[in-house]
Amino acid sequence: MSIESLILDFLEWLGPEARPYAEVMDAWRTTCPRLTVWEDATDRGFIARTHEPGRGPMVNRTPLGQKFLERHRK
Repeated sequence: MSIESLILDFLEWLGPEARPYAEVMDAWRTTCPRLTVWEDATDRGFIARTHEPGRGPMVNRTPLGQKFLERHRK
């Protein structure tokens, strides 16, 4: 499976609403240097980490990430 496919899977899983950072890291953390989904999605500007009062750190798709997903998954 290519990194592009994994990034698309990650963006789909993330969904349109922000998810708690801990939940995202628990589901997508890896120690394998070949699987850099989180880092690649961040470097490409597809996801953003924010802080919401009362909820803490959150992760969401950016508009660029949404466009990438729409362009590759119909």
